[in-house]
Amino acid sequence: MNIEKFLPSPALMPLIKEFMIIESDVETGSKTIPDTSMTMSFRYCGSVLKGESAETISAATVSGLRKSVRLFHYTKATSNLLVIFKEGGFTAFSKIPAHELFNISIGTENLFHSTELAEILQRLAEAKNNFERIFITESFFLKKLATTKRDLSVNHAINLIKQQNGIIRIKDLAKHLHISQDPFEKKFRQQVGSSPKQYASIIRLRNLIKNYSSYSSLTDASYEAGYFDQSHFIKDFRLFTGQAPKDFFKSSQYW
Repeated sequence: MNIEKFLPSPALMPLIKEFMIIESDVETGSKTIPDTSMTMSFRYCGSVLKGESAETISAATVSGLRKSVRLFHYTKATSNLLVIFKEGGFTAFSKIPAHELFNISIGTENLFHSTELAEILQRLAEAKNNFERIFITESFFLKKLATTKRDLSVNHAINLIKQQNGIIRIKDLAKHLHISQDPFEKKFRQQVGSSPKQYASIIRLRNLIKNYSSYSSLTDASYEAGYFDQSHFIKDFRLFTGQAPKDFFKSSQYW
């Protein structure tokens, strides 16, 4: 499996984190652990199946934030272009509140006309190289870009959660922002796609995985991530990655 990443143009950089093209010459499996970005995929060659059900995934889909691992199966000669949004970036292209897509994926025909989707998939398949595919995709999104006003308190909250590696009480976060907790959580869900608590949980577990080699033991790693109940930590970790911690760090490949 070959994975190539591209940064967006300046006009889309506030909304899109990166583009990712995944190409597989042979049948293979793939594991995706939860992240803080909503994604949109355009499969212009081959097939991608849900690993747990072997159900074929639509050629164009959008996926919300998730709390659990996802398994995929790529057939031979499959090519997929992913649009990885920044937090809140998806709302600039859709009227669907981001939280309505939490833990699910839907076909992008719910967002765009089927004729538009058929056209972009055909152009991606016929493109001469990946740079041309990125240009085609960026042109599509620039046309779809709507004028939206992003809530600065939500952006501030995102930065604070990241600075604290996800170890922060949501009540304290709302107090720091001088905003009532219920209205804050509602705005956060609509813009980001999950509750602040779930978002913080993704941040702290991904931070633990990223920095695992720097800890002296798994117990120390879990304490550093704010877990003082080992059974609770192992339960959350297994849901997040699909494996027990020791098995995951021993051999797991993911993105």
